[in-house]
Amino acid sequence: MKEIAATEVQEALAQGQTLSLIDVREVEEVQEGHIPGVIHIPLGLLEFRLHELNKNEPYIIVCRSGARSGRATQFLESQGFDVTNMIGGMLAWEGEVQ
Repeated sequence: MKEIAATEVQEALAQGQTLSLIDVREVEEVQEGHIPGVIHIPLGLLEFRLHELNKNEPYIIVCRSGARSGRATQFLESQGFDVTNMIGGMLAWEGEVQ
């Protein structure tokens, strides 16, 4: 499984890179604060919303601590997606939050 640190994601966004981020936390968690521009798909709904994702686009998967995003990353990899787990999740995030 590919992994990326929250600081690396923050730096890439600060440099103006366009990243496709998927937040797999629950609705209440995302409402409390999320990275601007994320796609929100709760982990439990991921398998039902695969049609919304593009297999030709790389995604970075985000959750609270990195555990759920790790499970989501493994699942999406098994479905043929190019995905990277953001280790540390939102607990490690020090960038902008909406």
